Amino acid sequence: MLTGRVVYAGFEVQFPVGGNRLLTEHVALLAAAGVDAYRWSPTPGFRYDWFDDDVPTLSGAELDLSADDLLVVPELTVLPGRDPAPGGRKAIFVQGHFLTFLTCPDLDPYPGWGTPPALWTVSRDGVEVLSRALPGLSPRLIPNPIDARMFRPAAKTPSIAWMSRKRPAESALLKQILRNDPRSAGVELRDLRGLTHGEVAEALADTSVFVALGAPEGEGFGLPVAEALASGCLVTGYGLGGGDELFEAPSAWPVPNLRTVELADRALDLVRLPDQDRVRDAGRRWLVERYNAEQTTKALLAAVEAARAIPAEDTRAVHPSAWEAELMRIIAPYAAPMAAAGKPED
Repeated sequence: MLTGRVVYAGFEVQFPVGGNRLLTEHVALLAAAGVDAYRWSPTPGFRYDWFDDDVPTLSGAELDLSADDLLVVPELTVLPGRDPAPGGRKAIFVQGHFLTFLTCPDLDPYPGWGTPPALWTVSRDGVEVLSRALPGLSPRLIPNPIDARMFRPAAKTPSIAWMSRKRPAESALLKQILRNDPRSAGVELRDLRGLTHGEVAEALADTSVFVALGAPEGEGFGLPVAEALASGCLVTGYGLGGGDELFEAPSAWPVPNLRTVELADRALDLVRLPDQDRVRDAGRRWLVERYNAEQTTKALLAAVEAARAIPAEDTRAVHPSAWEAELMRIIAPYAAPMAAAGKPED
C-alpha cells in the first residue's frame, strides 16, 4: 500500500476541456486502487457539471501537506518564482507538451523549485519531446484511459463529424468544402461544438467518420480521436505530434496538417469505404487494448511509487489558482476562444 496522499490541483472551469476530466479520472483510478487520492479545488463542494464527477475532494486556498504526500499540478500552472509547495513532493502533469513552456519560456532551470519534481505525460511524443527539452527530469508515460462502455458503436448513419473548438476558421472552411461536394448528398455534417461528455459519446456512437482537427500548436494526445475510435468511427485528420500514435489504428488515416481539401476528400471517401464494419471493429479493438483503465492505473501506481523517492518535508501548499490572474494574462489567447466555443448554444 502506498503511503501518503496524492493530491491533484484542479481548476474550476465549467466548459468542456478534456484535461480537467482526465485529471479527475486519475483521482478516481488511484482511489479505486486503494490510494488516498483527491482533487483539490479552492471552493468547497466544487464539482464539474459537464461529466459525472464524484471523486474525493479537498478544498481551500491553502492545504497542509505532510512529507509523505504528493502534490500533482498541471503544466500550465508553472510560473517563475511560484513554488506551490516549497519543500514538498510534487509532480507536474503535462497533458499538452507543446504548451509546457508557454507560461515560463525563459525559466532555466525548469521549474525553478528547490527539489526537482516528477514529470508525467500522456503520449509517446510527449515523452520524446520532454526528454529532449528537460533531460534531467526523465518524463514518465501515463497512457490515457478511454471508457469503452461509454464510447461504443451504435448503428451508423452516413455522417461526418468534427470539433471546431480549437480551429474555428478551418472548421468553417472544411464545412463549406464538404457541403459543396456532390459526394456529400445524404451525408449529415456534424460540428460537435459545446456538447457535454455524454452528449459527445451519443453523437459519436452513430457517426460514420470523425475528422480530427486538433489545436494549431499541436496535440498532447487527442482524446476526441481516441473516443471516436472506441465509438467505431472511421477517423481521418491531423495527428499533430501527441496524436500520431492513434493513427496507427487500422481504422485511422492521417492527413498532413492544413491540407483541408485532402482532408475533405478522405472523409467523403471513408463514408463509402468497402467492408467498413470489419475495419471499424478492428479499430475499436486496437484502441481498447491499449488505452484502458487497467493500463492507466498500472502506469499511475508506478509513477506515484517512483515519485516517493523525491525527498520532501511537511509544507503549506498554495493552490495555483492564487496566481490565476497572472496565468490568464499569458494563456488568454488560447483559453478565451476555447471557452467561448465550448459553451452550448443558447
